[in-house]
Amino acid sequence: MTDVAAAWAEALQRFDWLPSWGQSLILLGGAVSVALIVHALGVALVRRVVKQGDVFWRSLVSRTRRPARLALVLLAISLVSPLLPLREELAALLRQGLHIGMVITIGWGSLVALDIAAALHLRKYRIDIADNLIARKHLTQVRILRRAAATLIIVFTIAFALMTISGFRQWGVSLLAAGGAAGIIVGLALQPLLTNLIAGIQIALTQPIRIDDAVIVENEWGQIEEITATYVVVRLWDLRRMVLPLTWFIQNPFQNWTRDSATLIGSVFFYLDYAAPIEAMREKLEAIVRPSPLWDGDVMVLQVTDLRERVVEVRCLASARNGGDAFDLRCAIREQMIAWLKAEHPEALPRDRITVAAQPVP
Repeated sequence: MTDVAAAWAEALQRFDWLPSWGQSLILLGGAVSVALIVHALGVALVRRVVKQGDVFWRSLVSRTRRPARLALVLLAISLVSPLLPLREELAALLRQGLHIGMVITIGWGSLVALDIAAALHLRKYRIDIADNLIARKHLTQVRILRRAAATLIIVFTIAFALMTISGFRQWGVSLLAAGGAAGIIVGLALQPLLTNLIAGIQIALTQPIRIDDAVIVENEWGQIEEITATYVVVRLWDLRRMVLPLTWFIQNPFQNWTRDSATLIGSVFFYLDYAAPIEAMREKLEAIVRPSPLWDGDVMVLQVTDLRERVVEVRCLASARNGGDAFDLRCAIREQMIAWLKAEHPEALPRDRITVAAQPVP
């Protein structure tokens, strides 16, 4: 390294006739040019090595190209900075800029490394298959934790960058340690963000919800479409979107229809006359459900579940692979059973009976 610096100093002596700012531009331009050439040669070499390799490694080289280029440029400038004929104030300003640039480069590289690690983990799982419970579990965990970690990396990068500036060092310390008046102000300003960040970590670890879960929230049925660092997007059955903060799912009760399995049991209730043919209805239910592609082959039951003053309550149960199939199967049972009762057993439909007492003829 000393030999390189000596070579740069000897080369710079040939431009003694230039003013100091001109010498500085030549030295900085040469350093940056060398850094860019080294970066280009390195990227070309690495691309040639991984050209026939895995897609992940090719994307890794592509995504780390810019952070690596910035790091090499900053390194080159820092190596030649002691040789620059600058006043002390300008030299201090340059060192300050190099420190901030290096902190930003490290933060940038950390974010890229985080995205690559998340992508590498998710490549093991497929969500476009029927039995995707494990895949949705890992997808939810990785997305929430990645966003939480990215938020922390950004906060720490800003804090360390502020700590390199003497006039703002206390702000950086306060942002990290939450101490002093500045720390209190920052803490109050970031309270909603931090609350949702902690809630996101809870959801990622305990997983009360996952991507593509079927849920009922605020008396609306929908599916979890997106989980961000601060909110959850629920795609409702009519294609509306409900946006809820992460803390809502920690603090409020809700229904998750696919918590452990996507399989659901759909129920259909009929209120019929006491003359309803129960055994014939069981046979009709089997005739409706068994050939249906919506039925998963597990549960199919018809029972009288209640007796009321004028009607009997008949409940039909049929299972399906997911909530959407269960809803469609319930509708099919209602439509076909009612049509069959009207056509074959109209006496089973609810009706009021009136008894007329005969009066003796005087």
